[in-house]
Amino acid sequence: MRFILFHNKLIPQKTNTNGSKRISQMDLIPQPQPNPNYPFNPKLQLLLSGKQLLFDDIPFPLEEIQEHYENGYVTYRKGIKYTAGKKPYCVRCGNKKPYWFAVYPCARCQEACIYCRRCLMMGRISECTPLIGWNGPMPDAPLPSKILAWQGSLSQGQLEASKRVVEAILQNKEWLIWAVCGAGKTEVLFAGIEAALATKKRICIATPRTDVVLELTPRLKSAFPDIPIASLYGGSEDRHVFAPLTIATTHQLLRFYQAFDAMILDEVDAFPYTVEEALQHAAVQARKLTSSMIYLTATPNEKWQRECRTGKRAFTTIPARYHRHPLSVPEFVWCGNWKKSLRKGKLPENVLCWIKTRLQNNKQSLLFFPHISLMEEALPLVKKLAPATEAVHAEDPCRKDKVQRMRKKEILFLLTTTILERGVTFPNIDVAVIGAEDLIFTESALVQIAGRAGRSKEYPKGVVTFFHYGKTNEMIKAKRQIVSMNREGIARGLIDV
Repeated sequence: MRFILFHNKLIPQKTNTNGSKRISQMDLIPQPQPNPNYPFNPKLQLLLSGKQLLFDDIPFPLEEIQEHYENGYVTYRKGIKYTAGKKPYCVRCGNKKPYWFAVYPCARCQEACIYCRRCLMMGRISECTPLIGWNGPMPDAPLPSKILAWQGSLSQGQLEASKRVVEAILQNKEWLIWAVCGAGKTEVLFAGIEAALATKKRICIATPRTDVVLELTPRLKSAFPDIPIASLYGGSEDRHVFAPLTIATTHQLLRFYQAFDAMILDEVDAFPYTVEEALQHAAVQARKLTSSMIYLTATPNEKWQRECRTGKRAFTTIPARYHRHPLSVPEFVWCGNWKKSLRKGKLPENVLCWIKTRLQNNKQSLLFFPHISLMEEALPLVKKLAPATEAVHAEDPCRKDKVQRMRKKEILFLLTTTILERGVTFPNIDVAVIGAEDLIFTESALVQIAGRAGRSKEYPKGVVTFFHYGKTNEMIKAKRQIVSMNREGIARGLIDV
């Protein structure tokens, strides 16, 4: 797309003539004031409110979009800007790294056009691409007489955290909820969501993983049955739905711009959010300038833990599960050169003993391996002992089916990579990590893995064993964190001694 500046307004041009420019070349992008007499399209309002979309994302003709712009209701922003050093910068995903940019012959501007490869899956952002938003009033979302239908009760630890969430949302603060695995974080959010909706705030719960969005959506629809909820992930049918409550993967936040009065970021320590700067940029960009941000995690990184200890970060801990039993503390067991044993078609003797004990007691177990190839080598060895054994990993097309069969107790031993370190709950299991010394098993991963055991009120005790060929600092820090939470839970009267 090319534009000319005429009567202090941008006018689209489809040909490279009359001094037209790509939007990235414009020194100034004028924004007309909204015309109160113009009958704007409410469907366009619903689509664009709080968004930054491309022309290809908008099922309305260019002429109608342009008419709304000229009457002050649509905004045009540059998709790619240039830094002071004349290097490209992607406005949508925040990318400044040269190797993420490429050049292609663009049919729209009839020039060689730079585009961003980093967020290409959300549609191509190039030098001639405007980001299109809304400049008029927000859509009205009528509230039901009763917002929250959930009738459950909170534990003392949950209640304290819930009050902090409400305060942070109403006062536009940032707050960290550091809650142990299985503490019931979702229920802690209900009062805060209700307070946000009651004060006409638009709220978003964002998480790095699609699985969590799919799990949270029915729970929140049950708790807030009369509130429109948009559930956004790759392939979601709610992509163009405007809702006062949105549940989204962090990738989907790339389409939002200053949309939310309150942002709840769940599993802030999880991949890929922790390693992709674009997702962190998206979370910040999706918030209004005056807004609240609630972080939820069981495993904050070392920097955040230090900030909590030194008073530099506002936080609340929930150090105990709702059933008032302590977290399972992992046992460290040296198993020798287990990889060498696998190559010889054997499992270490103490690992075999661990498996046989669970087999005798018919106790379901998760066995975590650092790599798929090693897990697949171990699978037939475990199957010899227990035919009801399966293995699962991120690329496994039967992953969901195997997890469901595990829940139905059709599988006794489930071998897995770190894909099941979070987001799954089995009521009565023991957990083992084979090769806990591997670099992939960070403090965060090991705490999450240990948190798979003992989650149920009926079965609050589960054995967690870290088999290793040499203890690591990450193992020691993970155990220390679990022990520390148990001590705090006892000191605060949240765990029955």
